[in-house]
Amino acid sequence: MKKPLLYLLILVVAVLGSSCSQSSEGTFEVGKNTFLLNGEPFVVKAAEIHYPRIPKEYWEHRIKMCKALGMNTICLYVFWNFHEPEEGRYDFAGQKDIAAFCRLAQENGMYVIVRPGPYVCAEWEMGGLPWWLLKKKDIKLREQDPYYMERVKLFLNEVGKQLADLQISKGGNIIMVQVENEYGAFGIDKPYISEIRDMVKQAGFTGVPYSSVTGTRILRIMHWMICSGLLISVRVLTSTSNLNG
Repeated sequence: MKKPLLYLLILVVAVLGSSCSQSSEGTFEVGKNTFLLNGEPFVVKAAEIHYPRIPKEYWEHRIKMCKALGMNTICLYVFWNFHEPEEGRYDFAGQKDIAAFCRLAQENGMYVIVRPGPYVCAEWEMGGLPWWLLKKKDIKLREQDPYYMERVKLFLNEVGKQLADLQISKGGNIIMVQVENEYGAFGIDKPYISEIRDMVKQAGFTGVPYSSVTGTRILRIMHWMICSGLLISVRVLTSTSNLNG
C-alpha cells in the first residue's frame, strides 16, 4: 500500500516541478499586491546566477542547486561588455550563449527574470559598460547622451534577438525584464529611465512586465548574500514597479 502512495507522490512532484518546462504560451502579470502566473497568485523566489563567472558545463548544476534551495526563478544579468567587447562586434556563442542558459533553466522547471542593464553593477568591470564608450571624451554615461543611448539601443536590440522569443507569452520561461539597474542609488532622471524602457519594448520584450528600482513599489524583498560567485542573492518578490503601462 505504501508503494503506490510513494509513486503517486513522485508523480505529483514531477508534474509540479516541470510546470515551467512546458512550451505552451502563458501569462505573467501584476495583480493586486501579487503577481499572477497564468491567472493564479505567484510568489517569485529568485536566485541570481552570473553566467560569465561559471563555466558553461556547470550552468545546469548551479541551476539545480538554486532549485534545491526552493527557488523557482533565476535572475539573469546581461553583461554588455561581455557580449560587445569591441564596438559593433557582438558575441552570444558558447560561454556567452544567454539563450541556451534560459532554455536550460526552463528544462529544469525554472523561470527567468532578464536584467539587461545597460548598467548591471554586479562587482563587474564598469558595471558591464564597455570600455570603448570612454573613447568618446565627453560622453555622459547613464544619461540621455546621444552616442551612449544610440549604443544602448543597438545592444538591447541584440539582446532581444537572443531572448525575446523566450518570453512566457511565446512559450518560454522569461517572466519579467528589468529596466536599468539600481538606478535609484545613482540618479533621478525619469526621462532617461523611460527611454530605456521604450528601448526594451522596441527590442521585442512586449509580453512580460518590467521592473526597476527607481520610484518602484516593492512590497517585500528579502536579499542576502549566499555565496559569492555561485549564488549571489535571493529575492522574494510579491509586487513590481510602476514602469508598466
